[in-house]
Amino acid sequence: MHSINLILLNFNEVRRRSRKVWTSIPQEKLNWKPDDEAMTCLEMIRHVLESEHYYHLAIQNRGSLEVFNSPFENRPFSTVDAELEFAEPFRNQFIETIQTFSEEDLSSITIDRSDSGYIRSLGDMLLRVAYHESIHTGQLLDYLRTAGIPRVNIWD
Repeated sequence: MHSINLILLNFNEVRRRSRKVWTSIPQEKLNWKPDDEAMTCLEMIRHVLESEHYYHLAIQNRGSLEVFNSPFENRPFSTVDAELEFAEPFRNQFIETIQTFSEEDLSSITIDRSDSGYIRSLGDMLLRVAYHESIHTGQLLDYLRTAGIPRVNIWD
């Protein structure tokens, strides 16, 4: 299997597991958060979806964006399904972009995010994007445990 296919498999597997967690959160608990400074469950889901869109644009730009006009900003929060539906076209565009890269691109293209403290190869950056989502999915599992909400099994 080629590296691009493995990266796509990883993106799809991370999202599949994230969706299992996200859609298991009861609607009445979507605004729960462990403390006043934390994101709510729904804010964290939106953060992951919005960040993926930002990362896609940053990858296309080969670095951080000077201005990011987020289509997610100022949208009212509603349900997990509504968030996923809104984000789906952005996700599809990102996946299509990944499919255009060659094996050589993964190491020869650099993404300059020195404003955030790093410059990385495209391959490294793509893995970081999926890792970002994985981290937040783990945080949400901890939220559910703390709130006493049953946790879905993601280890299938």
